[in-house]
Amino acid sequence: MAQKKIIWTETAARQRRSILEYWLNRNQSPTYPLKLLALSNQKAEFIALNPYLFKTAEFPDTRVVSMGHYSLFYKISDQSIIITAFWDNRQDPKKLLEHLRNQTK
Repeated sequence: MAQKKIIWTETAARQRRSILEYWLNRNQSPTYPLKLLALSNQKAEFIALNPYLFKTAEFPDTRVVSMGHYSLFYKISDQSIIITAFWDNRQDPKKLLEHLRNQTK
């Protein structure tokens, strides 16, 4: 099976950027944000190679991979992996469901 193309939704990219900026400002160092960026890119590449490996989420046609305090939510299409959320697992789960519902509109 060929590797699928990775597409970050505008929302997922914004969430990731916001989290990385938070850690950069909080720690006054790029070390942790760069590690988190590398980990998220690594997970996305792994998803592209093995899209059905990770568990299904509680929302239709959505899967999730955990990265400790963060998770990547994604959908699988014929040619691509669409990352719909870069989620901080410490947030209210109701907020996540609302976000995922908005992705289908």
